[in-house]
Amino acid sequence: KRFGKLATGAGHGGMDFFVLNAFVESAKQNIAPPLDAYDAAAWSAITPLSEDSIANNGEPQDFPDFTRGNWIKRKPYNWMKDTY
Repeated sequence: KRFGKLATGAGHGGMDFFVLNAFVESAKQNIAPPLDAYDAAAWSAITPLSEDSIANNGEPQDFPDFTRGNWIKRKPYNWMKDTY
């Protein structure tokens, strides 16, 4: 509710506002952004891997580990901050 008017019309049902706002706030606070290059790479891999799976009768596809195993050490991100 707090950001309703700001998010309206921002694209993707207002979600673009929250992603951009989270990035700006992380830059202002000098903290890691909630979404990083590894997240972007993983999200970008979903479509071509899905296409390959469909082309092969639903066969599972190996998902690349862009972090080279470092995802296991990654601290969870607290999305429930009031600043976003």
